[in-house]
Amino acid sequence: MEYWEKRFVDGGRIWGIKPSKTAYYALELFKKHDLNKVLVPGAGYGRNTKLFTDAYLDVVAIEISESAISIARMFNPKTKYFHGSVLNMPFSNNKYEGIYCHNLLHLFLKDDRILFLKKCYEQLKYDGYVFFVVFSDKESSFGKGKQIEENTFESKPWRPTHYFIESDLKEYFKDYSVIETGIIEDSENHGELGPHTHVLRYIFAKKEKK
Repeated sequence: MEYWEKRFVDGGRIWGIKPSKTAYYALELFKKHDLNKVLVPGAGYGRNTKLFTDAYLDVVAIEISESAISIARMFNPKTKYFHGSVLNMPFSNNKYEGIYCHNLLHLFLKDDRILFLKKCYEQLKYDGYVFFVVFSDKESSFGKGKQIEENTFESKPWRPTHYFIESDLKEYFKDYSVIETGIIEDSENHGELGPHTHVLRYIFAKKEKK
């Protein structure tokens, strides 16, 4: 919490205001499948949630940084925000038709990755969909820093990053019917570090009735 609070206090809209390319693609899929109520865990300052609310989706967001939520509320008041860790879901009794999660899952160590996905599964309605975006093993930072777990490196103090291969990602979503996986190159402007292109993996999957 302290790490992310400091990042948003110091950097504000540290990735700019333009939504991720993955959010545009997720929105396309959500619209195709007639989704309306969407959960966005780890929403940051709302650059992706605004895209969804502008498309008339009902969006609930969870964010660990109070400063990020304050920024988000200034330019996207249509989203309902909860402050806290996604590991402590639920924050309401709602069930969601879809979940969009951008660059969050890879920030947890294995046990917490499993816990987080369990919480997401419980928040999703049957016949609901998830769209998750994670760092891939094709990232330029892959293998840099202290190795903590398999394919997990601490490139910055107190911020481990797991880099997913496709089979690894599918394994985490084995309780779903996987519809699609792929790679998306996503450009961001990292402020003082300048523009950078991430090579991200995504997975689109459905929660089926058992």
